[in-house]
Amino acid sequence: MFPGATDGREDSHARGRTSDRGGANFVVVGAPLDVSTTFQPGTRFGPRRIRTFAEPFDDYDHRTGQHFSDLGVEDHGDVRAWDDAEAYLEYLTGTLRDIVWDDAVPLMLGGEHTVSLAGVRAVEPEIVVCLDAHLDLYEAYDGNELSHAAVMRRILEVESVEEVVLLGIRTGSEPEWNRASEDDVTVVPPEDVADWSFDERDDRDVYLSVDIDAGDPAYAPGTGTTEPFGLESREMRDIVREVAPHASGFDVVEVNDRDDGQAASLAAKLVREFVFSHADRAGDEGT
Repeated sequence: MFPGATDGREDSHARGRTSDRGGANFVVVGAPLDVSTTFQPGTRFGPRRIRTFAEPFDDYDHRTGQHFSDLGVEDHGDVRAWDDAEAYLEYLTGTLRDIVWDDAVPLMLGGEHTVSLAGVRAVEPEIVVCLDAHLDLYEAYDGNELSHAAVMRRILEVESVEEVVLLGIRTGSEPEWNRASEDDVTVVPPEDVADWSFDERDDRDVYLSVDIDAGDPAYAPGTGTTEPFGLESREMRDIVREVAPHASGFDVVEVNDRDDGQAASLAAKLVREFVFSHADRAGDEGT
């Protein structure tokens, strides 16, 4: 269980039966898909490690004056992954869509980045903001259109999506950069992330995705494809704080088990920052 969340796990023998969320505001869902990870696999362990390394964090957030356990966070548990990515994404989309229809915000723990496609399909945002080292705009990678390296290309095909904003990008193939030059993609390199603002987009619904490899390997070595010259953890935190109040869905992906917990700890902290910032904005609007 994610610390501070209530237990919303389904009976493992009653697949497809949804729990009574009782007015949950946020629902954590683990998505341990690990079928197309390149270089260093292990994202199947991501959801478990993120929950584990969230345990030491204090319940109270001094910045917003809130307690995490008071904010209506439920943990649905993991949606067990299997090797048919297309079928898994369809099932995962249904799980996340049920959460959206219950007026809650899905908080997905990956798993490889491919699972973000299910999150976007469920939320149907107009804008997708993604922290990442890689463009992930391949038409197909090694012949696989559902590779984690093609996830942003697939997301751009979702009917509701008008723009994808990629923050922290520092690498990509020539065809990917060509695709990124089109009007529906905005790329912000690491050195410009601190100056980027969501303000001009604040009247449109957004989905926020964090690939943990957006962070420099010094901060998040436990990921499949590390890429130097990345973001500092505080820069990632600041983006999450800014976008969270506008977002109807969130994920953090590509955490694996190949470090001492640095990547998982950062991921867990970003989940909490998203919840505190989203709830703080909701509280302000309700007063």
